[in-house]
Amino acid sequence: MDGDEAPEVSALAINVTIPEALRWTDTRRGEEFILTTLNIRLLPDGHLAAKAYGRPTAGGRGAYVSFRVPDRPELARIIAEAASRASELWAGHRGLG
Repeated sequence: MDGDEAPEVSALAINVTIPEALRWTDTRRGEEFILTTLNIRLLPDGHLAAKAYGRPTAGGRGAYVSFRVPDRPELARIIAEAASRASELWAGHRGLG
């Protein structure tokens, strides 16, 4: 890679645990899931996008299925705060260990 050429970053994503009090359930293909994790992506235009993931309430692993994040202010706040915290962590990286 040329010293004048910036690396092309194709994705920036973080996973964030949803606090227990804010978790919710949703159904897909007749199976109920408890949503426990947010996957937050930084889009090329600088906006954030998020999907929720979880596990079947009946137990077991289930499929890796994404769910829409409800439009709730407390979830939006977690997404924004997590993105800001991730930027701090990335900025403070210490290289390969």
